[in-house]
Amino acid sequence: MAVLKAEALGISFGGLKAVDDFHIEIEKRELYGLIGPNGAGKTTIFNLLTGVYRPESGRILLDGENIAGKSCVEINQRGIARTFQNIRLFHQLSVLDNVKAGFYHHFPYSLLDAVLHTPRYFRQEKEMDKRAEELLSVFELSEVSDCRAGNLPYGKQRKLEIARALATGPKLLLLDEPAAGMNPNETEELMGTIRLVRDRFDMTILLIEHDMKLVSGICDRLTVLNFGQVLKQGETAEVLHDPEVVKAYLGE
Repeated sequence: MAVLKAEALGISFGGLKAVDDFHIEIEKRELYGLIGPNGAGKTTIFNLLTGVYRPESGRILLDGENIAGKSCVEINQRGIARTFQNIRLFHQLSVLDNVKAGFYHHFPYSLLDAVLHTPRYFRQEKEMDKRAEELLSVFELSEVSDCRAGNLPYGKQRKLEIARALATGPKLLLLDEPAAGMNPNETEELMGTIRLVRDRFDMTILLIEHDMKLVSGICDRLTVLNFGQVLKQGETAEVLHDPEVVKAYLGE
């Protein structure tokens, strides 16, 4: 069974069909790319998959369960986490606390526990600290765990955002243009980080990206979106050399 299967997804805004009959199937541990020109509907797809938008048609199956129409929180709890093109960290909080924020629905102590600092509160906080530090170690962020997240270099902020997403315990990780704003060295390091996430956490990953070097370097398969519709799907090398895909990108 595929980890993610979307069937005939559709949504309109103001009478304009933003996504029409979108379909995709992603297997466990696959590194899958969603590409297309600006305005093709890629981020809208992510918003449909994560509950930001409710699809007007179609189904979204996560491990066989239809999650279409569920809330963002419900979908995250069922196993989909995401990052954003514009990094969304808690910039005033420490690096450690940013990761801990991802654990809170796994450690549900009460408001009373927090106010009174009960033994349960301290036990769960200690366990969250331990698990957050383990994640930071994987991403080579241990040395900056006490730093404010907003003070980190751009590349480390990207790593932190991925680490926080992983703290929610997803089955499927969605990365929205993770290389946006990065220089070539940072992009190369990011490729290694994404492979590490897939291998270390047995993770299935779907990413949106415009950097074709990154896409061709790490993606197993691709879906190309154009004007809200699937233009091409298949193995990465085959898709990137397809004349219709080249035409869509070059506008010829």
